[in-house]
Amino acid sequence: MNQMQPQSCHALRYGWVFWFMHRSPGEKITNYEAAMKKIATFNTVEEFWAVYSHLRRPSDLPNISDYHLFKQGVRPVWEDQVNINGGKWIVRVKKGLASRYWESLVLAIIGDQFDVNDEICGAVLSIRGSEDIISVWNKTSSNAKINLKIRDTIKKHLSLPSETTMEYKTHNDALRDNSSFRNTDNEVYF
Repeated sequence: MNQMQPQSCHALRYGWVFWFMHRSPGEKITNYEAAMKKIATFNTVEEFWAVYSHLRRPSDLPNISDYHLFKQGVRPVWEDQVNINGGKWIVRVKKGLASRYWESLVLAIIGDQFDVNDEICGAVLSIRGSEDIISVWNKTSSNAKINLKIRDTIKKHLSLPSETTMEYKTHNDALRDNSSFRNTDNEVYF
């Protein structure tokens, strides 16, 4: 009798969780964290592809939808202990480009391509009416050297045009003005 060889799995450095949130236009969410739905957790390359291949492409998502990819154990909210002193790089992209950019970013993150130790907390893709917004969250907003390295890694892995404007916003500022994307600092801030 032929026995099948066990398939070897390729462990990722961290476990990751995909989350999803959608709200109808005009709908207010009173409990952001409760509105998010955990899709799946994965710890290996094989588990990632098993999940990712079944997710809807960003271009197929309805407006006002968000995908979140965060390290296992890190809640995708500003107030999480790992996120609270951090911030995020924000890239606003034209409609139709989010699927390619999101996939490239997700692969760079889970593939540990940022080379900033454990500084990356996660990433968010926000599908909106006139544009889509990709953000990469990190733990320490006060470390300009690490923040610039994260920015440069995003530009490299997404092959962003040189004229692309990137913005940075600390989570404390987001908590103060209750907004993810308003009142941001352009990259020249650093």
